[in-house]
Amino acid sequence: MEQAVSGAIRAEKPRQSWAGLWNISFGFFGIQIGFALQNANMSRVFQSLGSSIDDLPALWIAAPLTGLLVQPVVGHLSDRTWLGRLGRRRPYFLGGALLATLALLVMPESTGLLMAAMLLWMLDASLNISMEPFRAFVGDMLRKDQHTAGYAVQTAFIGVGAVVGSLFPYVLDHLGVSNLAGPGGIPDTVRLSFRAGALALFAAVLWTVLTTREYSPVEQAAFDDEGSHDATNSAALAQRNPFGGLAWIGAGAVVALAVWQWALEKEVYLLAGLLAGYGAAVIAAILLARAGRRASMLAGIVGDFGGMPPIMKRLAFVQFFSWSALFIMWINTTPVVAQYHFGSADPASSAYQEAGNWVGVLFSVYNGVAAIAALALLPWLARRLGKARTHALCLTFGALGFAGFLVLRDPHALVLPEIGIGVAWASILAMPYAILASSLPQSKLGIYMGLFNVFVVLPQLLVATVMGSVMKHFFPHDPIWTMAFAAGTLLIAALAALRITTPAE
Repeated sequence: MEQAVSGAIRAEKPRQSWAGLWNISFGFFGIQIGFALQNANMSRVFQSLGSSIDDLPALWIAAPLTGLLVQPVVGHLSDRTWLGRLGRRRPYFLGGALLATLALLVMPESTGLLMAAMLLWMLDASLNISMEPFRAFVGDMLRKDQHTAGYAVQTAFIGVGAVVGSLFPYVLDHLGVSNLAGPGGIPDTVRLSFRAGALALFAAVLWTVLTTREYSPVEQAAFDDEGSHDATNSAALAQRNPFGGLAWIGAGAVVALAVWQWALEKEVYLLAGLLAGYGAAVIAAILLARAGRRASMLAGIVGDFGGMPPIMKRLAFVQFFSWSALFIMWINTTPVVAQYHFGSADPASSAYQEAGNWVGVLFSVYNGVAAIAALALLPWLARRLGKARTHALCLTFGALGFAGFLVLRDPHALVLPEIGIGVAWASILAMPYAILASSLPQSKLGIYMGLFNVFVVLPQLLVATVMGSVMKHFFPHDPIWTMAFAAGTLLIAALAALRITTPAE
């Protein structure tokens, strides 16, 4: 079907079958296995190699910092890539999957904290290289009336992949594989899980690469009725005052001074560096745009960041607080459950390792709930409440789930809070992207999805840097209070979601 749009003829994308939706998103099943192994086991790996609980946020910094730097760059490049039969987004899937597979295979052989931290950086960089183009890939391949279904299927694969990745150590333990680690060692259950996950990740991504065909740049141009915002954003960038970046540099200096003055955790210096670095990037990008080099990567990324559509800015605020809660959970669930539900804070104890396996089960519960909710609950709620109100309701369920950790002491009872967290997780993975994909120009999906990810990783960086200082000064021996922070941030996100109105609604 073709439609006349602004005096031109716009082609309509073919409608994808369920098999097509499966093939488009199946690679995310493997990518999420990698993320699940990382999220459920890296704190355990770090502590098994000698890290104290106070050091965990610093060791996790590499992951969000990598996403912050990698995803906008990959989004910008993938919008401009075309490698013939290999396509536009698929080269990034495949390259990232190869590197992530290597990192997963080597991770269990870590002999020290530095090696494990470097491999975490490599793993997260590789997963981000694969993941970001997948978000845009769904928008590339589907009609607007299939975006909700496409992101729901993607979320279902994310949930199933996370279940598989989270359950690996637990299942291996029950099959008789050793779950105990010697001094400075990593249990065999974790070692074999990372190896199996590496193979599953690569196979799943390869499936999507081999079973899909991307639309060529000519075809994509025919589908896009919005046009490119490159010229508009670059022109606006050239009109900005380059000294405006000095405000960001000044903010970084203030943060650095606060760290020095009040003896905050040294990781907060990273936040100061990021603020100052962004200020320097703004100044450089404006000067490049004024010099006529508006097509440069830096000018393009900074210009598009400043030219985000209003609905994207509101969703970014929601994402910021949603992902703050998630990162608090990923860092702290293992030490919280070990100390408060299994009675041990000693990583060398059998109780701690048993808690680590149970956290894998809990993570599989919330991911399993997310997979079901994405296909069954979210579409039903969205038809009745609208996408934004559905998102707000689901985030509220998640806040109640985190609050449950404060009152429940039976480890088996923690399955109930995980149900609420799973509903929130499904919505976080599906609703914002379904809203965005139908509101953004086709030619800019990669860069805007990459920039949207900034509001996923910025809160993670704040949690990894600031949360350590907060806990050290106010709750030095009570990590359970991190769950109260998570509940509070999700409630803020839920209230912010109520301010969003999608064009169709």
